[in-house]
Amino acid sequence: MSKLALWIWATGLLFGQAADSVLLIVNEPAPLSRQIGEYYALHRHIPLANVCRLNARVDEEISRDDYDKQLAEPIASFLRSRHWEDKILYIVTTSGVPLRIQGNGGRLAEAASVDSELTLVYSDMRGRPHALPAGIANPFFGKVNAVFRHPDFPIYLVTRLTGYDFADVKGIVDRALLARNRGKFVIDLRGSDSTPGNKWLREAARALPSDRVVLDESARVLSDQTDVIGYASWGSNDSDRKQRHLGFRWLPGAIMTEYVSTNGRTFTRPPDTWNLGASWSDPKGLFFGSPQTLTADYIHDGVTGASGHVYEPFLVYTPRPNILLPAYYHGRNLAESYYLSIPALSWMNIVIGDPLCKLGPP
Repeated sequence: MSKLALWIWATGLLFGQAADSVLLIVNEPAPLSRQIGEYYALHRHIPLANVCRLNARVDEEISRDDYDKQLAEPIASFLRSRHWEDKILYIVTTSGVPLRIQGNGGRLAEAASVDSELTLVYSDMRGRPHALPAGIANPFFGKVNAVFRHPDFPIYLVTRLTGYDFADVKGIVDRALLARNRGKFVIDLRGSDSTPGNKWLREAARALPSDRVVLDESARVLSDQTDVIGYASWGSNDSDRKQRHLGFRWLPGAIMTEYVSTNGRTFTRPPDTWNLGASWSDPKGLFFGSPQTLTADYIHDGVTGASGHVYEPFLVYTPRPNILLPAYYHGRNLAESYYLSIPALSWMNIVIGDPLCKLGPP
Protein backbone atom coordinates (compact mmCIF):
# COMPACT_ATOMS: atom_id res chain seq x y z
CA MET A 1 0.00 0.00 0.00
CA SER A 2 1.39 3.42 -0.95
CA LYS A 3 1.86 6.13 1.66
CA LEU A 4 -1.00 8.12 0.12
CA ALA A 5 -3.35 5.14 0.18
CA LEU A 6 -2.36 4.33 3.76
CA TRP A 7 -3.04 7.95 4.83
CA ILE A 8 -6.49 7.89 3.18
CA TRP A 9 -7.31 4.58 4.87
CA ALA A 10 -6.19 5.76 8.31
CA THR A 11 -8.00 9.08 7.98
CA GLY A 12 -11.19 7.27 7.05
CA LEU A 13 -10.96 5.14 10.18
CA LEU A 14 -10.38 8.11 12.47
CA PHE A 15 -12.75 10.64 11.02
CA GLY A 16 -15.68 8.41 10.09
CA GLN A 17 -16.52 5.39 8.01
CA ALA A 18 -18.31 4.89 4.71
CA ALA A 19 -22.03 4.78 4.06
CA ASP A 20 -22.09 0.98 3.82
CA SER A 21 -21.23 0.81 7.53
CA VAL A 22 -24.69 2.26 8.32
CA LEU A 23 -27.78 0.13 8.93
CA LEU A 24 -30.92 2.21 8.33
CA ILE A 25 -34.07 1.17 10.22
CA VAL A 26 -37.43 1.89 8.62
CA ASN A 27 -40.72 1.02 10.29
CA GLU A 28 -43.05 0.09 7.45
CA PRO A 29 -46.36 0.96 9.21
CA ALA A 30 -45.14 4.56 9.68
CA PRO A 31 -45.30 6.67 6.48
CA LEU A 32 -42.95 9.27 7.95
CA SER A 33 -40.36 6.58 8.68
CA ARG A 34 -40.49 5.44 5.06
CA GLN A 35 -40.20 9.01 3.78
CA ILE A 36 -37.20 9.75 5.99
CA GLY A 37 -35.53 6.47 5.03
CA GLU A 38 -35.87 7.20 1.32
CA TYR A 39 -34.51 10.73 1.66
CA TYR A 40 -31.55 9.79 3.87
CA ALA A 41 -30.56 6.76 1.80
CA LEU A 42 -30.63 8.83 -1.39
CA HIS A 43 -28.66 11.81 -0.09
CA ARG A 44 -26.14 9.91 2.08
CA HIS A 45 -25.79 7.14 -0.56
CA ILE A 46 -26.78 4.38 1.84
CA PRO A 47 -27.01 1.12 -0.18
CA LEU A 48 -30.59 -0.14 -0.43
CA ALA A 49 -29.35 -3.48 0.88
CA ASN A 50 -28.55 -1.66 4.16
CA VAL A 51 -32.18 -0.75 4.81
CA CYS A 52 -33.79 -2.97 7.44
CA ARG A 53 -37.59 -2.80 7.22
CA LEU A 54 -39.57 -3.62 10.35
CA ASN A 55 -43.22 -4.05 11.17
CA ALA A 56 -43.24 -2.65 14.68
CA ARG A 57 -45.72 -0.60 16.65
CA VAL A 58 -45.49 3.11 15.91
CA ASP A 59 -46.12 4.25 19.50
CA GLU A 60 -43.35 6.29 21.09
CA GLU A 61 -43.45 4.04 24.17
CA ILE A 62 -43.49 0.23 23.97
CA SER A 63 -43.14 -2.70 26.33
CA ARG A 64 -39.91 -4.59 26.84
CA ASP A 65 -41.49 -7.64 25.21
CA ASP A 66 -42.45 -5.64 22.11
CA TYR A 67 -38.94 -4.19 21.95
CA ASP A 68 -37.41 -7.67 21.96
CA LYS A 69 -39.82 -9.20 19.42
CA GLN A 70 -40.42 -6.27 17.07
CA LEU A 71 -37.04 -4.50 17.11
CA ALA A 72 -34.03 -6.26 18.63
CA GLU A 73 -34.69 -9.76 17.29
CA PRO A 74 -35.54 -8.76 13.68
CA ILE A 75 -32.52 -6.43 13.51
CA ALA A 76 -30.21 -9.13 14.85
CA SER A 77 -31.67 -11.63 12.38
CA PHE A 78 -31.16 -9.16 9.50
CA LEU A 79 -27.50 -8.71 10.41
CA ARG A 80 -26.82 -12.42 10.97
CA SER A 81 -28.40 -13.44 7.68
CA ARG A 82 -25.94 -11.21 5.81
CA HIS A 83 -22.97 -11.86 8.09
CA TRP A 84 -22.83 -8.12 8.73
CA GLU A 85 -22.29 -8.19 12.48
CA ASP A 86 -18.85 -6.60 12.11
CA LYS A 87 -19.39 -4.62 8.92
CA ILE A 88 -22.14 -2.45 10.40
CA LEU A 89 -20.88 0.17 12.83
CA TYR A 90 -23.82 2.58 12.98
CA ILE A 91 -27.56 2.03 13.27
CA VAL A 92 -29.92 4.86 12.30
CA THR A 93 -33.51 4.76 13.52
CA THR A 94 -36.21 7.03 12.12
CA SER A 95 -39.41 8.76 13.23
CA GLY A 96 -42.04 6.07 13.69
CA VAL A 97 -39.58 3.62 15.23
CA PRO A 98 -40.53 3.43 18.94
CA LEU A 99 -38.59 5.77 21.21
CA ARG A 100 -38.95 4.56 24.80
CA ILE A 101 -39.18 1.20 26.59
CA GLN A 102 -41.55 1.00 29.54
CA GLY A 103 -40.31 0.06 32.98
CA ASN A 104 -39.52 1.29 36.43
CA GLY A 105 -37.20 4.28 36.84
CA GLY A 106 -34.48 5.20 39.28
CA ARG A 107 -30.89 4.04 39.39
CA LEU A 108 -31.98 0.41 38.95
CA ALA A 109 -34.27 1.23 36.06
CA GLU A 110 -35.64 -1.27 33.59
CA ALA A 111 -36.92 1.60 31.46
CA ALA A 112 -34.58 2.79 28.72
CA SER A 113 -34.47 4.40 25.32
CA VAL A 114 -34.88 2.08 22.35
CA ASP A 115 -31.72 3.48 20.75
CA SER A 116 -29.55 2.94 23.81
CA GLU A 117 -30.74 -0.68 24.00
CA LEU A 118 -29.97 -1.20 20.32
CA THR A 119 -26.32 -0.30 20.92
CA LEU A 120 -25.99 -3.69 22.65
CA VAL A 121 -27.37 -5.82 19.82
CA TYR A 122 -23.77 -6.54 18.75
CA SER A 123 -22.65 -7.89 22.14
CA ASP A 124 -25.99 -9.69 22.60
CA MET A 125 -25.38 -11.57 19.32
CA ARG A 126 -21.87 -12.51 20.42
CA GLY A 127 -22.85 -13.80 23.86
CA ARG A 128 -25.78 -13.96 26.22
CA PRO A 129 -28.28 -11.08 26.06
CA HIS A 130 -27.45 -8.36 28.55
CA ALA A 131 -29.26 -8.41 31.86
CA LEU A 132 -31.56 -5.89 33.46
CA PRO A 133 -31.76 -3.54 35.33
CA ALA A 134 -30.48 -1.07 32.78
CA GLY A 135 -27.24 0.85 32.93
CA ILE A 136 -24.20 -0.91 31.43
CA ALA A 137 -20.80 0.74 31.17
CA ASN A 138 -20.11 2.06 27.67
CA PRO A 139 -16.80 0.48 26.53
CA PHE A 140 -16.19 3.40 24.13
CA PHE A 141 -16.68 6.10 26.76
CA GLY A 142 -13.65 8.39 26.97
CA LYS A 143 -11.55 6.40 24.46
CA VAL A 144 -10.71 9.60 22.59
CA ASN A 145 -7.60 8.23 20.85
CA ALA A 146 -9.14 4.93 19.75
CA VAL A 147 -10.49 4.02 16.33
CA PHE A 148 -14.10 2.85 16.57
CA ARG A 149 -14.26 -0.59 14.99
CA HIS A 150 -15.33 -4.15 15.66
CA PRO A 151 -14.56 -6.27 17.53
CA ASP A 152 -12.52 -3.78 19.57
CA PHE A 153 -15.73 -2.12 20.74
CA PRO A 154 -18.61 -4.64 20.89
CA ILE A 155 -21.41 -2.13 20.38
CA TYR A 156 -23.22 -0.28 17.62
CA LEU A 157 -23.46 3.50 17.67
CA VAL A 158 -27.14 4.33 17.29
CA THR A 159 -28.51 7.69 16.21
CA ARG A 160 -32.01 8.77 15.24
CA LEU A 161 -33.37 10.87 12.41
CA THR A 162 -36.41 12.56 13.89
CA GLY A 163 -38.05 15.88 14.56
CA TYR A 164 -41.52 17.36 14.66
CA ASP A 165 -42.07 16.60 10.97
CA PHE A 166 -40.34 15.64 7.73
CA ALA A 167 -39.10 19.20 7.16
CA ASP A 168 -37.16 19.05 10.44
CA VAL A 169 -35.50 15.75 9.48
CA LYS A 170 -34.77 16.91 5.96
CA GLY A 171 -32.99 19.87 7.58
CA ILE A 172 -30.82 17.52 9.65
CA VAL A 173 -29.72 15.58 6.56
CA ASP A 174 -29.17 18.64 4.37
CA ARG A 175 -27.17 20.51 7.02
CA ALA A 176 -25.02 17.46 7.78
CA LEU A 177 -23.83 17.43 4.17
CA LEU A 178 -22.82 21.10 4.43
CA ALA A 179 -20.95 20.89 7.76
CA ARG A 180 -17.61 22.69 8.02
CA ASN A 181 -15.22 23.32 10.88
CA ARG A 182 -16.04 26.94 11.63
CA GLY A 183 -18.09 28.97 14.08
CA LYS A 184 -18.34 29.30 17.85
CA PHE A 185 -18.78 26.83 20.68
CA VAL A 186 -21.18 28.45 23.14
CA ILE A 187 -20.86 27.14 26.70
CA ASP A 188 -23.28 28.44 29.30
CA LEU A 189 -22.75 27.60 32.96
CA ARG A 190 -25.42 27.77 35.65
CA GLY A 191 -23.78 30.55 37.63
CA SER A 192 -20.57 29.80 39.51
CA ASP A 193 -21.61 26.73 41.50
CA SER A 194 -19.14 23.87 41.93
CA THR A 195 -21.29 21.03 40.58
CA PRO A 196 -19.67 18.39 38.35
CA GLY A 197 -21.79 19.71 35.48
CA ASN A 198 -20.20 23.14 35.66
CA LYS A 199 -16.77 21.53 36.00
CA TRP A 200 -17.28 19.60 32.74
CA LEU A 201 -18.48 22.75 30.99
CA ARG A 202 -15.37 24.67 32.07
CA GLU A 203 -13.14 21.80 30.95
CA ALA A 204 -14.86 21.82 27.56
CA ALA A 205 -14.08 25.51 27.16
CA ARG A 206 -10.42 24.97 28.06
CA ALA A 207 -10.10 22.07 25.58
CA LEU A 208 -11.19 24.22 22.62
CA PRO A 209 -9.37 27.13 20.93
CA SER A 210 -10.06 30.28 22.94
CA ASP A 211 -10.97 32.24 19.83
CA ARG A 212 -13.71 29.71 19.04
CA VAL A 213 -15.35 29.75 22.50
CA VAL A 214 -18.06 31.89 24.08
CA LEU A 215 -18.06 31.01 27.79
CA ASP A 216 -20.52 32.51 30.25
CA GLU A 217 -20.16 31.80 33.96
CA SER A 218 -22.74 34.32 35.12
CA ALA A 219 -26.34 33.65 36.14
CA ARG A 220 -27.70 35.03 32.88
CA VAL A 221 -28.79 32.73 30.05
CA LEU A 222 -27.04 33.29 26.73
CA SER A 223 -29.35 33.98 23.81
CA ASP A 224 -29.26 35.43 20.29
CA GLN A 225 -25.79 34.05 19.52
CA THR A 226 -24.70 33.84 15.88
CA ASP A 227 -22.54 31.36 13.94
CA VAL A 228 -22.94 28.64 16.58
CA ILE A 229 -21.38 25.26 15.82
CA GLY A 230 -21.62 23.74 19.30
CA TYR A 231 -23.64 24.40 22.45
CA ALA A 232 -23.65 22.99 25.98
CA SER A 233 -25.63 24.16 28.99
CA TRP A 234 -28.03 23.21 31.78
CA GLY A 235 -31.08 23.91 29.62
CA SER A 236 -34.21 24.32 31.70
CA ASN A 237 -32.35 23.09 34.78
CA ASP A 238 -30.95 26.61 34.88
CA SER A 239 -33.61 28.45 36.87
CA ASP A 240 -32.93 31.60 34.85
CA ARG A 241 -33.95 29.88 31.58
CA LYS A 242 -37.48 31.13 30.89
CA GLN A 243 -37.94 30.58 27.15
CA ARG A 244 -38.10 27.47 24.95
CA HIS A 245 -36.10 29.04 22.12
CA LEU A 246 -32.69 30.70 22.45
CA GLY A 247 -32.76 32.69 19.22
CA PHE A 248 -29.43 31.23 18.07
CA ARG A 249 -28.29 31.20 14.45
CA TRP A 250 -26.91 27.70 14.01
CA LEU A 251 -24.32 26.79 11.39
CA PRO A 252 -24.69 23.61 9.31
CA GLY A 253 -23.24 20.79 11.40
CA ALA A 254 -24.02 22.43 14.76
CA ILE A 255 -24.53 20.13 17.75
CA MET A 256 -25.92 20.64 21.24
CA THR A 257 -26.17 18.94 24.62
CA GLU A 258 -27.72 19.94 27.93
CA TYR A 259 -28.17 18.49 31.39
CA VAL A 260 -31.94 17.95 31.21
CA SER A 261 -33.76 14.86 32.45
CA THR A 262 -36.65 14.60 29.98
CA ASN A 263 -35.75 16.63 26.89
CA GLY A 264 -36.06 13.55 24.67
CA ARG A 265 -39.40 12.44 26.16
CA THR A 266 -41.35 13.04 22.95
CA PHE A 267 -41.12 14.34 19.40
CA THR A 268 -44.76 15.36 19.32
CA ARG A 269 -44.94 19.07 18.60
CA PRO A 270 -46.29 21.20 21.46
CA PRO A 271 -48.72 24.04 20.88
CA ASP A 272 -46.93 27.25 19.94
CA THR A 273 -48.39 28.76 23.12
CA TRP A 274 -46.60 26.26 25.36
CA ASN A 275 -43.53 27.54 27.21
CA LEU A 276 -41.22 26.05 29.81
CA GLY A 277 -43.06 25.41 33.06
CA ALA A 278 -42.06 27.15 36.27
CA SER A 279 -42.36 23.92 38.29
CA TRP A 280 -43.37 20.26 38.08
CA SER A 281 -46.41 21.01 40.23
CA ASP A 282 -47.98 23.42 37.74
CA PRO A 283 -50.03 21.33 35.26
CA LYS A 284 -50.34 24.27 32.85
CA GLY A 285 -46.57 24.25 32.34
CA LEU A 286 -46.30 20.54 31.58
CA PHE A 287 -46.03 18.97 28.15
CA PHE A 288 -45.93 15.18 28.00
CA GLY A 289 -45.63 15.18 31.76
CA SER A 290 -42.67 17.55 32.08
CA PRO A 291 -42.00 21.32 32.21
CA GLN A 292 -38.52 20.93 30.70
CA THR A 293 -36.87 21.88 27.42
CA LEU A 294 -37.31 19.68 24.35
CA THR A 295 -34.52 18.33 22.16
CA ALA A 296 -36.93 18.58 19.22
CA ASP A 297 -37.03 22.37 19.60
CA TYR A 298 -33.29 22.56 18.93
CA ILE A 299 -33.70 20.42 15.80
CA HIS A 300 -36.56 22.60 14.63
CA ASP A 301 -34.47 25.74 15.25
CA GLY A 302 -31.55 24.50 13.15
CA VAL A 303 -29.12 22.20 14.95
CA THR A 304 -27.77 19.22 13.04
CA GLY A 305 -27.08 16.96 16.01
CA ALA A 306 -28.55 16.78 19.48
CA SER A 307 -28.71 14.65 22.61
CA GLY A 308 -31.65 13.96 24.88
CA HIS A 309 -33.07 11.69 27.56
CA VAL A 310 -36.35 9.80 27.45
CA TYR A 311 -36.49 9.41 31.24
CA GLU A 312 -34.39 10.61 34.21
CA PRO A 313 -30.72 9.80 33.41
CA PHE A 314 -29.06 11.39 36.49
CA LEU A 315 -26.32 13.95 35.88
CA VAL A 316 -23.49 11.40 35.93
CA TYR A 317 -24.93 9.61 32.87
CA THR A 318 -25.57 12.67 30.69
CA PRO A 319 -23.13 13.37 27.81
CA ARG A 320 -19.90 14.98 29.00
CA PRO A 321 -19.39 18.21 27.05
CA ASN A 322 -15.67 18.16 27.87
CA ILE A 323 -15.42 15.04 25.68
CA LEU A 324 -18.17 15.68 23.14
CA LEU A 325 -17.25 19.16 21.92
CA PRO A 326 -13.46 18.64 21.58
CA ALA A 327 -13.96 15.28 19.83
CA TYR A 328 -16.30 16.87 17.30
CA TYR A 329 -13.99 19.86 16.80
CA HIS A 330 -11.01 17.57 16.15
CA GLY A 331 -12.83 15.71 13.37
CA ARG A 332 -14.72 12.81 14.90
CA ASN A 333 -18.05 12.13 13.27
CA LEU A 334 -21.28 12.94 15.08
CA ALA A 335 -22.01 9.42 16.35
CA GLU A 336 -18.51 8.82 17.67
CA SER A 337 -18.35 12.24 19.32
CA TYR A 338 -21.55 11.66 21.26
CA TYR A 339 -20.85 8.06 22.25
CA LEU A 340 -17.34 8.90 23.41
CA SER A 341 -19.07 11.23 25.88
CA ILE A 342 -21.92 8.99 27.13
CA PRO A 343 -20.92 6.85 30.15
CA ALA A 344 -23.67 4.20 30.09
CA LEU A 345 -25.70 2.15 27.60
CA SER A 346 -29.04 0.41 28.06
CA TRP A 347 -29.97 3.75 29.60
CA MET A 348 -32.05 6.88 28.87
CA ASN A 349 -29.87 8.62 26.27
CA ILE A 350 -30.72 9.33 22.66
CA VAL A 351 -28.59 10.94 19.94
CA ILE A 352 -30.30 12.75 17.08
CA GLY A 353 -28.53 13.21 13.76
CA ASP A 354 -26.69 11.68 10.82
CA PRO A 355 -23.95 9.52 12.36
CA LEU A 356 -21.58 10.28 9.48
CA CYS A 357 -21.82 14.05 9.85
CA LYS A 358 -18.45 15.58 10.65
CA LEU A 359 -16.75 18.93 10.57
CA GLY A 360 -13.46 17.57 9.34
CA PRO A 361 -10.13 18.43 10.95
CA PRO A 362 -9.65 21.99 12.20
